[in-house]
Amino acid sequence: MQDRSSKDTPHALRGEGNRSKNRGQGPPDINQVAFNVVQQATGEAPSATPSEKNPAAVTLGRLGGLKGGKARAEQLSPAKRKAIAKKAAKARWNR
Repeated sequence: MQDRSSKDTPHALRGEGNRSKNRGQGPPDINQVAFNVVQQATGEAPSATPSEKNPAAVTLGRLGGLKGGKARAEQLSPAKRKAIAKKAAKARWNR
């Protein structure tokens, strides 16, 4: 019998290709689908309205995200930055 190690199996067959693409999404709930069909058939508007985001909160969150990497890099010592870079390069080349 053949050895079925994952090393010989292509990525597509192991399901590693697009892991994050469908995270948290499964088949739609049959009750929700039926509800939407009835609403469309009767011409009723959907009950859930999309909520508006607070522009001030969006701006503050964006500012924190923009400065995060630079601020972290400035706090690290050159030796620690080099160790992190080596680890990242090794992870990329081990794929």
